[in-house]
Parts: sequence; structure tokens; C-alpha cells
Amino acid sequence: MTTSNKNLRTCNKGHQYYKSSDCPVCPICEQERKPDSGFLSLLSAPARRGLEHNGITSLQQLSTYSEKEILKIHGMGPASLPKLRAALKENGLSFKTQN
Repeated sequence: MTTSNKNLRTCNKGHQYYKSSDCPVCPICEQERKPDSGFLSLLSAPARRGLEHNGITSLQQLSTYSEKEILKIHGMGPASLPKLRAALKENGLSFKTQN
């Protein structure tokens, strides 16, 4: 039987949660921040934070990047690309093509 080294933490808003990693993100705050609609609502929290940190909050902004550039963003993985491609396509957009 393995033991979990989860520590009880309290965020700035007073939420209490257990985490075993050094990640400072409160999962309760993160769930409250998750958009109800739009392409950012389709993504995992790390992927969403990565795009937001880089100022990418609209599909128009996303379409100015290539897939390769998006994958370089911390928190973004290949599983997010099909969701992003579909969201762009639904709006008549696509990723920038590499030259």
C-alpha cells in the first residue's frame, strides 16, 4: 500500500484543498475561473492558463499562431490541438501555416 504525501493548503480566498505537488494553483479557484462557453472552456486548466498567459483569449488571436508555436506554450499539449482546430474551423479560421 502506498501512502500519499498530500498537504492541506489554504488559498488566498480561504479555500482548503490537498495537494502533493509544489503547484500553487488552487483547484477550487481554477474551477470557478473556468469559462462556461467559448473555446477556452474546452481546454484543460494548464492549457487554458498557458494561452491566457500569452494573451491568447480569442479565436482571432489564436489564428495568428501556427500549431508548432502553440505547442511551445507551457501547459499546452497535443491533445488540445484537435479541440482548437475544430473551434477555429467552426468560425471560418485556421492556424497560421508555417513558412
